[in-house]
Parts: sequence; structure tokens; C-alpha cells
Amino acid sequence: MCVFFYDFGLRSFLMPFALFLLGVAVFAQGTSEFMLSGLVPDIARDLHVSVPAAGALTSAFAAGMVVGAPLMAGLARRWSRRGALLGFLLAFMGVHVVGALTDSFGVLLATRVVGALANAGFLAVALVTAAAMVPADAKGRATSVLLGGVTLACVVGVPAGALLGHLWGWRSAFWAVTALSLPAVVAVARAVPAGTAESVRPAPALRAELRALREPRLLTVLLLGALVNGATFCTFTYLAPLVTNVTGLEASRVPVVLALFGLGAFAGVRVGGRFADRRPGTVVGAGGTVLCLGWCALALGAEHPPLALGLVLVQGALSFAVGSTLISRALHTAPTAPTLAGAFATAAFNIGAACGPWLGGTVIGSGGGYRSPVWAAAGLVAVALVVAGGAAYASARGNAGADRRRTPASWSA
Repeated sequence: MCVFFYDFGLRSFLMPFALFLLGVAVFAQGTSEFMLSGLVPDIARDLHVSVPAAGALTSAFAAGMVVGAPLMAGLARRWSRRGALLGFLLAFMGVHVVGALTDSFGVLLATRVVGALANAGFLAVALVTAAAMVPADAKGRATSVLLGGVTLACVVGVPAGALLGHLWGWRSAFWAVTALSLPAVVAVARAVPAGTAESVRPAPALRAELRALREPRLLTVLLLGALVNGATFCTFTYLAPLVTNVTGLEASRVPVVLALFGLGAFAGVRVGGRFADRRPGTVVGAGGTVLCLGWCALALGAEHPPLALGLVLVQGALSFAVGSTLISRALHTAPTAPTLAGAFATAAFNIGAACGPWLGGTVIGSGGGYRSPVWAAAGLVAVALVVAGGAAYASARGNAGADRRRTPASWSA
């Protein structure tokens, strides 16, 4: 028991304290990204637009994340990482102040795009900074600290934003995100080392970093990340209608179900981060297989509340355990892209986050019912497993061929 507590508890606290401060900022930004799901009706009514138009605020943020990750990380290559993190965080706060004050839907839409660009840049630089602040065998745990901020946003930040919007209007949620980011600004300025950036050593040429995208291993990891995250959000986006229309729970129970998924996600990030450094193949292979089977089980047994709720917790844990492991592997497999590796991973996972809900909505719209997104999620993970298996087979054959080519030389020696 003591060894278990040390491995999963104390060792986390041996991480540099600056990592946890970065996690606070990621929590604030994750809250901003997801909180609109509970504020769209109020925004539409207040700004005199339709609900679908207000829903475009979420799509704008997702698009900004995909474009912003490589773009912002590329622009920040010559900055110190402390300076880049502070610049992105201050820009993020500024657009939320504007969003809280404006009466124009067009301005609010623009602030979501700019906020997403700042968020994407911050997360891309933070991932690389976190990896640089710890030994090579602790990169997975460092990544899990940052991603823990995202999962906590799902568990705590989103319900809290919805509550603030209900009590004091949707603008109060924007002010709360701004206030939550302020201590993170002070903390980053004081705790993030200034010497972890390209000011210490020249950054590789941008073209050289982009050349990393030609590496089959990196492309495979990024594809796997997009597929797994797409599966996660394919189901998560339509979890509410699933549990109300199929499981038979009351609408008032939906926040509890979403929080249950978030709790599983938080646990999965923490445990997955622990094993990502030592056994990444096991987490992705075995974890991905169980994840696929779990989605199938949820689709088949969604009408049974105990089974459905248990699987929501388990699937949240497995989804984020495998996903966080793939993010850490992306950083490992892109050593020639020290400033853009985090951007590649951020963009890939946000592509999944954007495409997954689209796929879920498409299969529902085609008459598949509310179980169909869960089946689609299982299919996406199955494709990821096939891709991973094919890549492993090709790698094994390549290694075997290299060994055969070296063997005659060793005999002659």
C-alpha cells in the first residue's frame, strides 16, 4: 500500500511546482472552451440571435484551436517560453474581458476565435515546457498534470460556469474565467524558468521542425490521437440524450452523468500518465482494446442504468488514459521539433474533438438513434487499433530486415 501511494501520489508532488501552476491556467482555459454548452440559450436570448447561431461560438473555438496550435507555436519559437506563456495568457484574459462587456454577437464570435488561438498557443508551449522541465522518464506524468486541468474543467469548471450563468447571467462566467487566470499570470511570471526556451540555444529552423511531420512514427501517433479523441467526443457530445432517451434517467441527472465521465477522465489521466513513461505500448494496445469493447458494451446495454453509469465512469478513464499517453508519445517521437511538437499534438486532438461530434450527429441524423454515436466511437477506436497494429508490424519487419543486413558483416568479423 505504501509503494502504491508513493507511485501514484507522492511522485506526482515531486513534479516541479510550476507544472501545477500551468495546470491551473489550463483549467481556466478548458473551462472557457466547454462552458458554453450550458450558456448558449442565455447568450442567444441576450444578443438576439438564434440558438444554432449561438452554438457556432463553440465551433469557432474548436476551429481556432486546430489552426492556432501550429500557427501560434511557430510564431512563439523565438520567444522565451515564459514570455510566450505570459503573452498567450494575457491575450486570453483580454478577450474574455471584451466578451463579457460586448453587446455585439459578431464581436463575441471574434473573441472566441482569438481566445482559441491564445489557448492553443498556450497549451502547445506548455506541453513542450512541461516535457523540458522533467527527466525523460517523467514526461508522461508531466503531461498528465497539464491534462488534469482539462479534465477538472469538465468535472468542476463547466458545472460551475453553468451555475454562475444561471445566477448572474452568462457574462459572469466570462468574468470568472478572467479572475481564475489572473493568479496563473503571476505564478507563471515567477515560477516558470526563463531558461527553458530558445533563448538558451538556437531553435531549429522552422522548415526543419515541419519536416518532422514526414516521420511515419509521428504521423501514426497523431492519427491515433485524432481517432481516439474523436471517439471520445463522438459519445460525450451526445451523452445527455443517450441517458435520458435510452437509459431513462431524468434530465436533472445529466450533470451528474457528465461529472461521472469527468471523474473517470481525471483518474485516467493520472494513472495513464504514470504508465505512459514505462509501458506506453501496453496502455495504447491493451487500453485501446478494452476501450473499444467498452463502447460496444455501452451501446448494447445503455438501457440498464447501473451498467450505463458504470461504463460512463470506466470509459471516461480509459479514453483519457489512452489519449494522454498518445500525447506524451507525440512529444517523444518528435525530438527534431522541440517547439512544434506540442502544437502537432494539440492540433491532432482538436481535429478529433471537432470531427467526433460531427460524426455522431451524422449517424443520429441518418436515423441511427442515440446509440449510434457510441457504435461510431467503437468503430473509430477499432480503426485506431488496426492502424497501431499495422504500424507495429511494419516496424518489426523493418527491424528484422536491418538485423539480417547486419548479420553477414558480423560473421566476416
